Amino acid sequence: MSVQPQIDYETLSDLELAAFVAVRDAAAVRVITGRNNQRLFRAAWSILKNRSEAEDAVQTAYLKAFAAIAGFNGGSSLATWLTRIAINEALERRRASRRREAQIDAGSVVVMEEYRDKLMRGSTNGQPDGALLRAQIRRLLEEAIGRLPDDFRLVFVLREIEGLSVEEAAEVLGIPQPTVKTRHLRARRRLQNELDPELKTALEGAFPFAGVDCEALTERVLAQFCDIPSLPTGDLEND
Repeated sequence: MSVQPQIDYETLSDLELAAFVAVRDAAAVRVITGRNNQRLFRAAWSILKNRSEAEDAVQTAYLKAFAAIAGFNGGSSLATWLTRIAINEALERRRASRRREAQIDAGSVVVMEEYRDKLMRGSTNGQPDGALLRAQIRRLLEEAIGRLPDDFRLVFVLREIEGLSVEEAAEVLGIPQPTVKTRHLRARRRLQNELDPELKTALEGAFPFAGVDCEALTERVLAQFCDIPSLPTGDLEND
């Protein structure tokens, strides 16, 4: 009896991974979510400015994407395709939220919920002064980013925190490259007016989404993906 060779999922191409996800291969789902959870969360948060809502939006985006992944043809990277779907999901949630608020009080002012870093919920007793200071600086920076206009904030998060190139950000957002450059520049200027330039070094650790949170999201996607029906590929933007 021959032994089937073990698959090294980390070396598979986007199209190969997509093919495995199409047949609901759990290992392929883990690889894809592990690679993309943080980027998708950050993109969704930049629109919703609420951690719980952003997690829900990413989870829903994964389920929609995986159910229709047979339509993925590699025209763009899998990461770009997923990011676009997550952004669209977050935008739809924001529109729905605003519609609900308008129905309750047509004259009300939409008050965006302040972002709270869950990693700081516990006691800071015993935390080294340097680590506490860095956490406080990071929180101030995140709050300042949260006050940016919507279009500026999304471009800033994708470019400055996620490290996407101008070309990649333009492809994800479906806008011209000069627009990406302009919004990024204006976002940086606004932040520089609020924060000391030295705080920019805190960007690397902003909006953490890893470890237990990351794994929990992957497990929720796996649990639900096994039970959902496939969607028509026309329901999503395919590349």
